[in-house]
Amino acid sequence: VQLQASGGGLVQAGGSLRLSCAASGRTLGTYGIGWFRQAPGKERAFVSRISWSGVYTYYESSVKGRFTISRDNAKNTVYLHMNSLKPEDTASYYCAAAISGRRWLENMYDYWGQGTLVTVSS
Repeated sequence: VQLQASGGGLVQAGGSLRLSCAASGRTLGTYGIGWFRQAPGKERAFVSRISWSGVYTYYESSVKGRFTISRDNAKNTVYLHMNSLKPEDTASYYCAAAISGRRWLENMYDYWGQGTLVTVSS
């Protein structure tokens, strides 16, 4: 499966963005999906993840209550709705797919998309 993240951009602190992760090659509905981010000079870090059904979601503590992950399997797309953005959210954001439920439960991913850059100005 090929993944493409989009929706990044420049936004002021307190603003909102919606990132999309679109899949091609195979239906996204069978994959658990994760969002990660990498800020300049830092390691890639987990942000959020959603099960293949959309029933289960998890968030990194710093984004909990501000970010919401969702999916529309009919559109083969997973979303990351980001509200109340802060300068420290500035990073390239990546989506990834796990080939099995066990891998997703372990927060381990097998397919990665290109990143989309989010810049939050103060």
